[in-house]
Amino acid sequence: MNSSRSTHMPAIFFGHGSPMNALDDNAYTQAWTRLGQSIPKPKAILAISAHWYTEGTAITAMERPPTIHDFGGFPQALFDIRYPAPGDPALARRVQALLDPVPVQLDHAWGLDHGTWSVLVKAYPQADVPVVQLSIDATRPNDFHFELGRQLSALRDEGVLLIASGDVVHNLRAMRRGATGSYDWAERFNQQVRDALLQGDNAKLVDYASWGSDAMLSVPTPEHFLPLLYIAGARRDDEAVSIAVDGIELGSISMLTAVVGATV
Repeated sequence: MNSSRSTHMPAIFFGHGSPMNALDDNAYTQAWTRLGQSIPKPKAILAISAHWYTEGTAITAMERPPTIHDFGGFPQALFDIRYPAPGDPALARRVQALLDPVPVQLDHAWGLDHGTWSVLVKAYPQADVPVVQLSIDATRPNDFHFELGRQLSALRDEGVLLIASGDVVHNLRAMRRGATGSYDWAERFNQQVRDALLQGDNAKLVDYASWGSDAMLSVPTPEHFLPLLYIAGARRDDEAVSIAVDGIELGSISMLTAVVGATV
């Protein structure tokens, strides 16, 4: 594996699905493992997770970010997982400078939530790459998040892997537990997102809420979709998008994982 710190790094959106994927071995987790093995090893990782949804923008700035178990009702084995990756306070300050004049708070209270560690435990199981996590400002419009991704793209030339974690279809109320098949609206919306990514239609992605009833059902709240806009923003005009894995679980949870700047 190439560990050069001057390598132009890709940017990845992970459809993380259930926290149980951290324990499971399936097509999605196998794809995440292959990604970690196939791309150059990063100097550090900047993660944007659906599960740190705040007022204002913050970034973890501690030396040892804790593993946050921000869920309930799962087996004890999931709560026992620790992802002891180091932090990177210097990278946190670099992000703060890159996003200026947007105020970015250096945070010492959060850590790595399951949107981040449930995928990294598969992609980088040794937890030997420093990780910082950026929050999603719930008070800002879609184009704000896209623009932050564009500004953060500079980190890719500094050996930093940008990852974002959510689900482009995420309707917990509509989940079909124990049943097979997915909703037509979930399939249609997921395909529209996939097509827009592959075609580089960023304006369509930013304006996803105008797509009609399929969008309303697929994205009843925006926090799981917004991470995708950071990765779309980080894409350079000459870069292709590859789909590492895709699928709809429980009828209404998209597992689409998309990679900018690398063929998978």
